[in-house]
Amino acid sequence: MPQLQGLEHHPPDPRRRQRVIRPEFTIVLGWSLVALVIAAVVAHGAIAYAHRRGMLDQPGQRRSHSLPTPRGGGIGIVLACLVGLPGALLSLPGAWPVLTIASLALALLLVASIGWWDDHRPLAQWPRLGVQLLATALFGAALLASAGLAWGWLPLLVLAGAWSINLHNFMDGIDALLAQQCIFVATGLGCLAASAAQPSLTGACFVVAFACLGFWFYNRPPARIFMGDVGSGSVGLLLFALTAMLWRVEPALLWPALILVSGFVADASLTLLNRFLRGRRWYAPHREHLYQWLVRSGRTHARATAWYLGWNLLVAAPAAVVARQLPAMALPACAAVYTVAGATWIVTKRRCLRRAPLKDRHVAT
Repeated sequence: MPQLQGLEHHPPDPRRRQRVIRPEFTIVLGWSLVALVIAAVVAHGAIAYAHRRGMLDQPGQRRSHSLPTPRGGGIGIVLACLVGLPGALLSLPGAWPVLTIASLALALLLVASIGWWDDHRPLAQWPRLGVQLLATALFGAALLASAGLAWGWLPLLVLAGAWSINLHNFMDGIDALLAQQCIFVATGLGCLAASAAQPSLTGACFVVAFACLGFWFYNRPPARIFMGDVGSGSVGLLLFALTAMLWRVEPALLWPALILVSGFVADASLTLLNRFLRGRRWYAPHREHLYQWLVRSGRTHARATAWYLGWNLLVAAPAAVVARQLPAMALPACAAVYTVAGATWIVTKRRCLRRAPLKDRHVAT
């Protein structure tokens, strides 16, 4: 192709590219390691704290563990993200508006605080839901205001945020499952942000991933501490917020982001829909999620979490890459993944029911 007169074509200098990328990579790695250390140190301290305060999850009919285990270790993830997220979002190129960052920190504080309270003294569902709706409304309003988007999106953002918070709370029931999922999804969101040339958002995603990794060291089977409501609700909020920020940057990124969470969304949604259609209290504690049936049918916690990891690596990750690389295929790919996820949920649950002991085949109310 002929060159325009007066403009010379120079191939990119690999050395110059390295000089541009290396400082950004160093900053991302630095904030991620800070988050990792904070989460690990605080989670370790939370074990002793939980024993002193009697914050122990006891084995029971609706629980999947066999020994009393401390809860509340997710406070380490919260503190790590309160430090690392503003640092990454402000210090890297493509810094986000201060209003958005402040609203995210405030929303995280609200959700974590009500979860921390619930870990100490169980609360009714409505006060928790009210605080969750307030938190997502604050973040959603700030995100729309900073982007100049229509306010009609706010109700949808509030509902999506509240659902994400509760979905991840529902799916926190066996060792390492939620921490593993958050590491995978946050890493995937970070890669999507990097593909959209968003260094600050990339850094924020990896901060969340490394914070969850710091907690995972104490939560892997056999778990020394559980995440608790302070952690499960907070990571649900964070993954929602990062996805919403990606959507604001480039709306087409929503489809690969939804593919990344397909395993959890399918399990939680189909389980609760099944309970609702059977006239059961869908919000009450139970052991009817697929990951719980995997354990009830004789699999260890490690094998059950490996099942979800296999879905993420063999189905969700490749499909998300396709949706990102071929925008015209993004929506069909997302629909196909969720269809397969639903079918897999049905087939796997039936197999688990056949393998489960007779005493466990009844549906708990």
